[in-house]
Amino acid sequence: MTSSHGASGASAETPPGASEPEEKPQSRTGRNLPLAIGVGAGLGALVLVSLYTVKEIFLAVMIVFLFLGMRELTEAFKSRDIRVPFIPVATGMVGTPVVAYVWGPTATVAAVSLTVLALLMTRMTEGSAGYVRDVAAGSFVAGYLVLMGGIVALLMRPDDGDHRIVIFIATTVASDIGGYFAGSFLGKHKLAPTISPKKTWEGVTGSAITCMAVGGWLVWWLLDGGQVWQGVIIGLAAVVTATAGDLVESMVKRDLGIKDLGTLLPGHGGVMDRLDSLVATAPVVWLLLELFLPT
Repeated sequence: MTSSHGASGASAETPPGASEPEEKPQSRTGRNLPLAIGVGAGLGALVLVSLYTVKEIFLAVMIVFLFLGMRELTEAFKSRDIRVPFIPVATGMVGTPVVAYVWGPTATVAAVSLTVLALLMTRMTEGSAGYVRDVAAGSFVAGYLVLMGGIVALLMRPDDGDHRIVIFIATTVASDIGGYFAGSFLGKHKLAPTISPKKTWEGVTGSAITCMAVGGWLVWWLLDGGQVWQGVIIGLAAVVTATAGDLVESMVKRDLGIKDLGTLLPGHGGVMDRLDSLVATAPVVWLLLELFLPT
């Protein structure tokens, strides 16, 4: 109940005839949901237009986003005096997806390996102080983002690569959406309270349902010879890896003492806040599609 003192205080602060400041729509978790949906729709349109126009355009778009994600990570590390060798990692970030798309899996392994070797050697020029710390962080970025770029490029290589990319992204996004709404409205039992307090088992269940439904439908609809059960398995695997990717990034942010890795995407946070689940899901989707529907 509002007291008379509170009411008079409010009228004193607001001039007669003036309206109260309009609040931005917030979700139950405090997120600006309309803004987040708008940004997400824009990103989805960018992916689809580039992917179904010329696949190589999507490759370029992906490299740009991976590069931005790498910058967020390296800047976050720098706040804790961890210096990732920038040039070798950036070169690997740009080169590995191209190498993977043109020459395939063997070349992908070689490109990632050369990236790690280059950052090990480059960091030697700056002395031994902090060497292990810096090259470990650089190797983490290489495994986390450089390899992911190569895997996504491998998904693109077949004639139906555009459809495979859609399956990969859609199942991962379905995990995020299903988990978000199920967790917001039904979430009671914490999944990992010390790592990500808002993540719940109910949210994971919602993720699993949406992931399996979207995966089963898209594999059957988009891929020649694709079966619903194959897509369901892909969706189930994707929810595990997407959830793991979210938890990994939460652990990184907790260790670094930051809330978000960036602010580039309104309503979402940084680029890495959108890439985290995709990074973890790409390898398993590529592997399962190669097993079920080899190219």
